[in-house]
Amino acid sequence: MLARIADRLAARSEATLQADIRQLLLAGDFGLAEAHLDVDLEAQAGGGRRIDIEAGYTVIEVKRRLQNGRPLQEAERQLGGYVRSRSHESSQRYVGILTDGATWRAYQLTGDSLTLIDTHALAATRPDGLALFYWLEGVLATSHRVRPAPAEVARRLGAASTSHKLDRAALAALYEEHAQVPTVRLKRQLWAGLLDSALGTQFVDDPDLFVEHTLLMNSAHIIAHLVVGIDAMDLQPQDLITGQRFDQARILGVVEHDFFGWTTEVPGGREFVQGLTRRLARFDWPRADHDILKVLYESMIGAETRKRMGEYYTPDWLAEHLVDTVVTDPLRQRVLDPACGSGTFLFHAVRRYLAAAEAAAVPLDTALTQLTKHVVGVDLHPVAVALARVTYLLAIGHERLTDQRDAITIPVYLGDSMQWRERHDLFSEEHVRISAGYNANEVEEWLRFPKDLLKEPSRFDQVVAGLAGIAAKPREGNGPPSLNAFFHRMKIGTDDQPMILSTFEAMCRLHDEGRDHIWSYYLRNLARPVWLALRDNRMDVLIGNPPWLAYRHMPRDMQARFRELSRDRGLWHGREFATNQDLSALFVARSVQQYLRFDGSFAFVMPNSVLDREYFKGFRSGWYEDPAEPAGIAFAGSWDLRRLRPHPFPRGAGVVFGRRATLSTYRRLSAVTERWAGRLPASIRSWHEVEPLMTREPANLVAGGSPLSESPYKPRFTQGASIVPRVLFFVETDTGGRLGLGAGRHAVRSARSNLEKTPWRDLPALEGVVESEFIRRVLLGESLLPYRILPARQAVLPIDGSTLMSGPGSRLDYYFGLAEWWRQAEATWEAHRSSRRLNLTEQLDFRHKLTAQFPTPPLRLVHGKAGMHVAAAVVDDPTAIIDHKLYWAPIASWEEGHFLSAILNSAVLTELVRPMMSYGKDERDIDKHVWKLPIPSYDDADPTHQRLADLGREQRQTIAGLNLTEGMNFVAMRRRIRVVLGQHPATSEIEAVIRAMLG
Repeated sequence: MLARIADRLAARSEATLQADIRQLLLAGDFGLAEAHLDVDLEAQAGGGRRIDIEAGYTVIEVKRRLQNGRPLQEAERQLGGYVRSRSHESSQRYVGILTDGATWRAYQLTGDSLTLIDTHALAATRPDGLALFYWLEGVLATSHRVRPAPAEVARRLGAASTSHKLDRAALAALYEEHAQVPTVRLKRQLWAGLLDSALGTQFVDDPDLFVEHTLLMNSAHIIAHLVVGIDAMDLQPQDLITGQRFDQARILGVVEHDFFGWTTEVPGGREFVQGLTRRLARFDWPRADHDILKVLYESMIGAETRKRMGEYYTPDWLAEHLVDTVVTDPLRQRVLDPACGSGTFLFHAVRRYLAAAEAAAVPLDTALTQLTKHVVGVDLHPVAVALARVTYLLAIGHERLTDQRDAITIPVYLGDSMQWRERHDLFSEEHVRISAGYNANEVEEWLRFPKDLLKEPSRFDQVVAGLAGIAAKPREGNGPPSLNAFFHRMKIGTDDQPMILSTFEAMCRLHDEGRDHIWSYYLRNLARPVWLALRDNRMDVLIGNPPWLAYRHMPRDMQARFRELSRDRGLWHGREFATNQDLSALFVARSVQQYLRFDGSFAFVMPNSVLDREYFKGFRSGWYEDPAEPAGIAFAGSWDLRRLRPHPFPRGAGVVFGRRATLSTYRRLSAVTERWAGRLPASIRSWHEVEPLMTREPANLVAGGSPLSESPYKPRFTQGASIVPRVLFFVETDTGGRLGLGAGRHAVRSARSNLEKTPWRDLPALEGVVESEFIRRVLLGESLLPYRILPARQAVLPIDGSTLMSGPGSRLDYYFGLAEWWRQAEATWEAHRSSRRLNLTEQLDFRHKLTAQFPTPPLRLVHGKAGMHVAAAVVDDPTAIIDHKLYWAPIASWEEGHFLSAILNSAVLTELVRPMMSYGKDERDIDKHVWKLPIPSYDDADPTHQRLADLGREQRQTIAGLNLTEGMNFVAMRRRIRVVLGQHPATSEIEAVIRAMLG
């Protein structure tokens, strides 16, 4: 039947195709029967019109063949009428499908206009029925009790799904229509202010991002109801988004009236929330047995956005095992995840606490009340916090949330654990306060509460939420209502009542002036991290995965603050390593300083480079000076996870353990780690499944070479020039055709590559005619093979002898062709560069890496900057320029070149240097790490050196005579050469000599 539907060339009528599609819907697992929905043919639409097929909130218009132009426009006009009619009749969000069986087009209304949202093509031969099923199911949203397995959540709700595209487009249109409504504008301003001030990440106040966050937050709020078994379809949209049912059940802090509740405050928002609820209700959320919200977040938020925020979420099995390892006494230890993300660590800490409480026969109501004091999470990202709260609920389980309990607050708070801008202003000696802005008389208004209230998080949250609720109710007379009953119910002492009454009066004024929206949300969330940092409130265990954010990816103002905080604590390692330094180390040091009691323990998942890279040396020392309060760590070991395959994270990872210590008890991180290795199927989620598949053994870490052991060659080697972006420099040449261009000139056009990055890859190629002397030969990283140099590339470089020409007074304008090309390149650079610090000449000669190559030595040795294996060769072309993907040094003779080539191209050298190499997923950033080994200067009087040079010459001759297939990728060439070298008769002797020489 599917092949018949997909064959638009078959002789068939529209009626036959309609019948086949109806049968497809009935036979497919779309949950129509469970939803008691019919699939109607020729449904009445009024005015004598008939809808071809109608199922649930979807209308389908069938055409025998869809053709562009007027036929398609007429079909869309007809479908648009049906969708508008049904939407207005039902006050529900309808979706329309236009299809001829082979092409499927999904539409929905934007305002009153029909908008194409997504398409799906079905091949005529061997059509993919499963792909069509998921596409149609995302439109229909009629399935029931789908198990929330990670793959299903990602496939049905992720950014690539039709379901997500429909909801995203509907919400974007809703926001565009109501963006200037004062309450909506205020919420976006508060959202932007929080994200901008909390961490200072590369946050941009972008309406698309606000829409994206709104969709995720509204989804999280709806899922929260579904997780505990509430039929969300029976609730009013406003109740879903504001969490009224949770307030009634005295479960606070799950769904709050936050930045994203604007959807229920504008026309059309009710229909949007109902449609979103219908799509989410397809899943049987109470059956989720791990942090499934992490999957939802990762499938909706792009990898680049998560990388910019430093977000690398932890696999469930690792979080589970870490919690079991560190939380040894769950009924007594208070646990904080200061960067909780979607709540993976919280999930397992909650489960561990509840299991211990059950084993100790702690009554359930007592266990739940104490739980919220024992497992706490904080994160600065509002979407992550919303998801983490739902994860916390999942960990408790809806079966435990019975009537036989007191009020509880889910203790996951939106806040800045780093305290980039320390908020000591929130607290005085006696109260906590937050500014509610300025009134009409330009007087700043404050909301104040007695500080003692924060000792009981649940009670504080009830007081704040209760006052906000009373202030929002209609009032009789001019003054605020009496709070006597509220004071009695909340057990507010007479000494505290005047302050709370003053705050309540301010909240009433804010409500009357339309400014009350989320101040209670701010109070409860911003105060909590500062409260936890007070000495008497600190935690017993810190656990989690801090943000991984390299210095080079921070915006400038954040870099300045990062340097300041790092220097204060002895974590800054200087200019050479600045770009590699990472927020994770500062985050851990600062979290320990602020939130961990003395002798409390911690475990953090961190970049693997923390264990042994030079730029983390200050962190590994274990002592962090601070003007306010020094912090010490007694490190208690580490796990090296770099050998796990596939990698659990986009970068190599490790785990560090320790306790908070004093000056007399702190201890640096040991150079011995526990190295894990093994291959783990992606589907594995629990520790008991993972453990048998890996090996764990002690291993030594190599934290760089010492000055005494470094090679004397280290200062002689220099990185090549930054000839990027390549589209502005590298060219293909032409003679100019039959007429030619005259002597000494060539037609040039930018050489393009599929490796170009945005924005350069999207720009047109540069073209011109340039004097031949300025078309220079350049050796790139891919020009280098072991013992052999491939043909150089060509680049236009404004070099006159040894001088780089640019700017007024230079000889650039003496050369018309070069000058025209260079001005064109400069204009392109100025229009599209990301940094305003460097002009194009400064970029080309960054740190003098180009001009340092002149005058060019007759012989140079080059080795690669990156790669899984070290490669080196002698360059005897004095006209060649060296690119930044290579390191180079002048050498005195071919013998010295053979000597160094024999060492660098050997497998044993790569084996010895690999532990020192920088890495992402694998060790592949060689840089100058090879020269941390004690490779001696060549001495032609040393017989061992002479022997290595002779063996290197033999291997070079072999490789020079090797027939490499034209067009073969340079990676494949290197691989073939390594095979040849592995079989070469000189190899075993070379490796024996090197092992003896380098110890």
